[in-house]
Amino acid sequence: MRVALFVTCLVDTLVPSVGRATVDLLERLGVEVSFPRAQTCCGQLHYNAGHPEVAASLARRFVEVFADEELIVSPSASCAAHVRAHVPELAADVDGVCARTLELSELLVDRLGATDVGSAYRGSLTYHPTCHSLRLLRVGARPETLLGAVDGLELRALEDATECCGFGGTFAIRNGPVSTAMLAAKLQRIEETGAEGVCACDASCLLHLRGGIERRGDPLRAVHLAEVLAA
Repeated sequence: MRVALFVTCLVDTLVPSVGRATVDLLERLGVEVSFPRAQTCCGQLHYNAGHPEVAASLARRFVEVFADEELIVSPSASCAAHVRAHVPELAADVDGVCARTLELSELLVDRLGATDVGSAYRGSLTYHPTCHSLRLLRVGARPETLLGAVDGLELRALEDATECCGFGGTFAIRNGPVSTAMLAAKLQRIEETGAEGVCACDASCLLHLRGGIERRGDPLRAVHLAEVLAA
């Protein structure tokens, strides 16, 4: 199988380790990974901020860049959700490019039929299902199924797991006090699990959680699903 990596802006600029982990994992599973170097932002930020013309331009760019790819994978549920749910509204979805764009756990479970990817991780984690993975992509239990098969990992249940962490893109900027309160509640629930860290499918939410963790001086880790599965 050959897939093209849609790395996303945040991963590329702030947490490139997540992109490398995605490639390492897929290549270990025998997948040929390509990286279209002409790729840019998918336009999610502009769409959410109310700039449809810019979002449409970036949507057309995305479709053009990935038009010839059989499958596209992204280590970001929010960007994959934007591509599948909103890019077809903004640009002509040539030959179903958007429908062929998958979040990492979707590719692993649905296309590769893999629930145990041969990973080993020492320690305990809880899983935070981010809003886009939960409500737009509806990835369901795929990430937890993958984490449950990791050798040495103790996966602990998170109470009120479906509650938002408070990031929400520009929501965290425009509604700082509310976002901060939501983040505090989420971190409290994470701490109550007794886990050593939290795992999610979105770098954006993980960066938000990590910021809160660092400000509180907590020893918690915030790790991406790809990083755990590549271990």
